[in-house]
Amino acid sequence: MSNTIINKPPANSTISKTRQIAPSLKLIVFSMGALNLALRIESIYKVVNHTATYSSGLNHIGVTHLENSEVTVVDLHRRFFQSSQFKNTEQEGYLIVVKSTKGEFYGIPVVEAPVLTEVPLSMIRVLPESYRRSDTLEVASHVAVIPQEGSAPLTVFFLDVDLLLPMFQELKSAKS
Repeated sequence: MSNTIINKPPANSTISKTRQIAPSLKLIVFSMGALNLALRIESIYKVVNHTATYSSGLNHIGVTHLENSEVTVVDLHRRFFQSSQFKNTEQEGYLIVVKSTKGEFYGIPVVEAPVLTEVPLSMIRVLPESYRRSDTLEVASHVAVIPQEGSAPLTVFFLDVDLLLPMFQELKSAKS
């Protein structure tokens, strides 16, 4: 019987230091009241300083001038909480300009700067349809619970840009 020696790489070799990279999703995360919301980076056109929004004040939809065009503004804070987070047009903040899959640009005003983050796909779960039908977060499709060092985990709701669009259609049909 012969002695077979199996060659193992040394413990400090580069082979043992390689890691498998888990698939992940890049997101822009921002707070809205007590909620943490996210948009996929692919749907973001740009983030700009908050500009004056013009609206009748009857609903959560307005318009702003951006470059050489008009952009529809969706005040999600007002939609979710029935109050605007911007008390006057001079208040500083940011406008997250997104592009829907239909090519329409619209803005979401936020007070604090959004943060670019990467979330492993394994942490993302689909929201139950029953929850989405019965809550104002019907525009969210997924949720992730992200561990935070030294604090409670961060729960983030993922907005679906195409779920925001039916809000426009509902407003148009309600006026007809």
